[in-house]
Order: sequence, then structure tokens, then C-alpha cells
Amino acid sequence: MGADWGPIIVAVALFILLSPGLLFQFPSRFRCVEFGNMSTSGISILVHAIIYFCLLTILIIAVGIHVHFN
Repeated sequence: MGADWGPIIVAVALFILLSPGLLFQFPSRFRCVEFGNMSTSGISILVHAIIYFCLLTILIIAVGIHVHFN
């Protein structure tokens, strides 16, 4: 009986992609959205954490992503 790797893969991928400043930062210091600026702020971390939690919940619970390796 293999373990369910779907939630782990989705969580790691979203964590990397939604790191503030890596691909985008919302809200940024000078504009509403900045792309690839590699800087962050406290409010940006909070917004990205909320987006991360919402997307992770939707993908794992509502869509039901499962990956099994045998």
C-alpha cells in the first residue's frame, strides 16, 4: 500500500511558486503587483500565505489530487 504523495507535491510546488518576490509580489512597495523583484514585505508575506492556503485547500480537498507510487 503506497502513500499518497499528491498533497506533498502540490504543497511544495505552490510554496516555491508563491514565494513573495520570486515570480510576483502582491502588494509591492511601489505598485500593486511587481514581477521578479526578489524583495518582500510583511503585508506581502501575509497576502501570499492566504493565497497559498486557499489554493492548497482547493486543490487537495475540492479537486482531490492524489499521486500513488507502487
